[in-house]
Amino acid sequence: MKQIIAMGGGGFSMEPENVLLDQYVLEQARCSVPKICFIPTASGDAESYIERFYHAFQKLSCVPSHLSLFKPPASDLSDFIMEKDILYVGGGNTKNLLALWKDWGLDHLLKKAWENGKVLAGISAGSICWFEEGMTDSYGSDLRPLSCLGFLKGSNCPHYDGEEERRPSYYQALLEGDIQSGYAADDGAALHFMGQELYRAVSSRPYAKAYRVERAGNAVIESAIVTDYLGEDGKEDEGVAL
Repeated sequence: MKQIIAMGGGGFSMEPENVLLDQYVLEQARCSVPKICFIPTASGDAESYIERFYHAFQKLSCVPSHLSLFKPPASDLSDFIMEKDILYVGGGNTKNLLALWKDWGLDHLLKKAWENGKVLAGISAGSICWFEEGMTDSYGSDLRPLSCLGFLKGSNCPHYDGEEERRPSYYQALLEGDIQSGYAADDGAALHFMGQELYRAVSSRPYAKAYRVERAGNAVIESAIVTDYLGEDGKEDEGVAL
């Protein structure tokens, strides 16, 4: 089954003491000790980001590694990618990520991995990239729509509650016809897709939510999705099942 876990925010880079989302990602692999590869392209392969990944995942039941396109392990990345169980994409500049991936052919390799049952996951830029379009700050301070890989249909907006300009910018782009309807996720919330369909939404924070956001004529309709909190009490956020 093809799986993508798109996180609005959270995980080891934003919640280093909260492993709920990262543990959830690991649990979706087909094995008990999955090989997980961090892809930090959007951050320019920042060493501090890579170090934080290892610091977090070396404590969990997995075999962590990373892929740097600035220090690649081989000229042909196919074998390196296909031996992994999970590909986890970090945040940063989505526009630059896409340009580098396409130059290296990594976009095609990741699609092949997805189609072969590897779990794709990521936060922020690593969430946006899988959709047809996303709201990004890759161009500077302004948030704009960006065409992405299109593994998933529609658009995506991360950090929905964490950055005050995210919601109004997404609404404006929808109303002006610059972006198509899609999904938004708060920091600490993740959208889990099976194939092209949303399977469930989960969260590492009790009140983090995910949303279906659609243009309807001259209005935007935002519907909260029932989000399963992964903490001990298992409480579900209030929302609308889709």
